[in-house]
Amino acid sequence: MKILLLGAMGQVGWELQRSLAPLGEVVALDRDTAETADFSRPDTLPALVARHAPDVIVNAAAHTAVDKAESEPELAHTLNATAPGMLAQAAAGRGALLVHYSTDYVFDGSGEQARSEDAPTGPLSVYGRTKLAGEQAIRASGGRHLILRTSWVYGTRGQNFPKTMLRLAQEREVLRIVDDQVGAPTGADLLADVTAHTVRATLGDARLGGTYHVAPQGEVSWHGFARYCIDTARELRPDLRWQLQRLDAIPSTDYPTPARRPLNSRLNTARLQAAFGLALPRWEPGVRRMLAEFLTPS
Repeated sequence: MKILLLGAMGQVGWELQRSLAPLGEVVALDRDTAETADFSRPDTLPALVARHAPDVIVNAAAHTAVDKAESEPELAHTLNATAPGMLAQAAAGRGALLVHYSTDYVFDGSGEQARSEDAPTGPLSVYGRTKLAGEQAIRASGGRHLILRTSWVYGTRGQNFPKTMLRLAQEREVLRIVDDQVGAPTGADLLADVTAHTVRATLGDARLGGTYHVAPQGEVSWHGFARYCIDTARELRPDLRWQLQRLDAIPSTDYPTPARRPLNSRLNTARLQAAFGLALPRWEPGVRRMLAEFLTPS
């Protein structure tokens, strides 16, 4: 089996190179590899698919700069909607399975209940609207697909919230972190492992295709997430020069950003667990493992 992996050098793409390897030959492409996958030129993607003739396409590329997307909506739409739509058409044309990642930002964040896959959408930002448009374009292609919605992704590679919190905790005595946005931090390694499992199962049973939510069990606010990261890091590396004395909880209104964030990012994962026979872990062990790896001296 041949797998074409796009966005291979990002947080999730990096882990996918590992998790997909046992399934077959993985061709891993990114903007900076010798052969590029240029999502800013969606018209080039069908030829790319034709050259490699994959059985599976895994798309881990996206415009993920949520605030920046507000000032460049056309580019965000090209990367998050037009390009995935072109990939979906190319995949459908050769009968390949397309795997694509989406986000809790397709919802409006109201209430306190975890959203199911069939819950009404209502994105609050350009990022959320373009990711939803990407989902719709993939479904409209009529091809085989898996759309995996997830939330609050972090990993040992690249920049992310835990790493930012550790850096700031060594630079500042006081941090003010939003406490009214709630979700589940999702490790890139967990998302990659779930992807490999769902790909293998869906290739064996086409009825398993569709949209699924992927996130660990449990929930936490950004403030609680920051507290867990900093407390764990201090436990693992007490020798580092920690400066933080106080971690204040604030409402989102005290930290305005160009893009509105959903207050409720809870995702119901019952459909995924039942369809694929998975038991998703709680979020804390994955964060602790990532911090231990990140903080281990090289």
